[in-house]
Parts: sequence; structure tokens; C-alpha cells
Amino acid sequence: MKLCSACLLGLECRYDAKSNLEKSSEQLLQEFRNGNIIPVCPEQLGGLPTPRIPQEIQGMSGENVLDGKCKVMNKNGEDVTGQFIKGAYEVLKIAQFLEIKEYIGVQKSPSCGCGKTYDGTFTKTLIDGDGVTVALLKRNGISVKLI
Repeated sequence: MKLCSACLLGLECRYDAKSNLEKSSEQLLQEFRNGNIIPVCPEQLGGLPTPRIPQEIQGMSGENVLDGKCKVMNKNGEDVTGQFIKGAYEVLKIAQFLEIKEYIGVQKSPSCGCGKTYDGTFTKTLIDGDGVTVALLKRNGISVKLI
């Protein structure tokens, strides 16, 4: 059993109410059809609506958000850090309850981002680092695979 960013499985839960189905693979979709993958959207689990205003981690990574060193802000200047942390912990609870050891994510997302996220300037500038949920899962021994 694995957890996966819900947008990769065709759920329209991204900030713009679209999915990332085009980034998925037939193998991943078949695993989902077979009941081996549970879709999660940390931002929705944290209480954010869909669609929602774009959000970015401000100049750092999800690890820094978890450590209280930076925030996640939306494009209107509103602090959404609490919702991102709440969503990350909800995903972790699901993983721990079901003893899941793998999460499949995407790049660029401030929650599900794996390896690269935007820098917080809303200029599409990428920096190295993970999103909030991916950082929390890694801290708790859950492997993260990038699709």
C-alpha cells in the first residue's frame, strides 16, 4: 500500500482545480485501480479550498517550515502555514495508521513537492527542497518517490 498525491490520480485538487494526471503513468493508475494506492491532498486535508490562491514557501523549504524558520504564504500575502502543517500531519496519521512506508509526489508543490519547490516570489523560480508534507514524511521514515 502507498500514498500518492491525489492530483496524480486525476483528482482535480490542485490550487487551480486541475489535476496532474498527464504526469502520471499507466502503472501508477493500475496500482490505484487495484486498490494499492490511497490518494491524499494535504492542502485540502489542512482545510484549504479548491480552487485556492497560489501558495509558496517563502525562500526556504518544507523542513524550515516545520522548524518554524519560515512560512507558507499565498499570493495575496496571507499566511497559510497552519493549514500546510495540519495537512502534512493528517497525511502522516494516515500513513502511520495503515503502516504505509511510501509516498508518491510531484515537484514544485509547497506541500507535495519533492526535490524542487518555488522560492516564494511567485515568479516561477525553483529552488532545491521539499514541500511541507514530503519533509514531514521523510522525517518519519517514509520514503518519497517522485513521479
